[in-house]
Amino acid sequence: MPNTFINLSGKSVSCISNFYNIETKNILIVHDDLNLSPGKIKIRYGISHGGHNGIKSIINNMKFKSNFYRLSIGIGRPKYKKDVISFVLNKPTLEEKKLILKSINDAIYITNLWIKNDFDSIKSYFNS
Repeated sequence: MPNTFINLSGKSVSCISNFYNIETKNILIVHDDLNLSPGKIKIRYGISHGGHNGIKSIINNMKFKSNFYRLSIGIGRPKYKKDVISFVLNKPTLEEKKLILKSINDAIYITNLWIKNDFDSIKSYFNS
């Protein structure tokens, strides 16, 4: 169980990956995403950190390898950039919370498909 802050999560991911000899292509990172509306999820492979400090930490600790899967859970974005930190750390509204909880359940479903290497079902899920 990692005991690092999210912005330093690369240390934990790197340690686990090295200890179990896990290739980055076999890693799925689930994280919040300011660029997606609450209730939306997206799966991607091998892209940049997009400003997410936790993902940036993982890329840096994995020797600049970004070839891992990311399952992003939308949390929305505040109106002003200066409000991002308090927005992320504060509780969502009741409506946002309902949408986020639904997307977490969807993320669990997608994660199970990913573990089974059922990429066709994942594609179908996102295309439906």
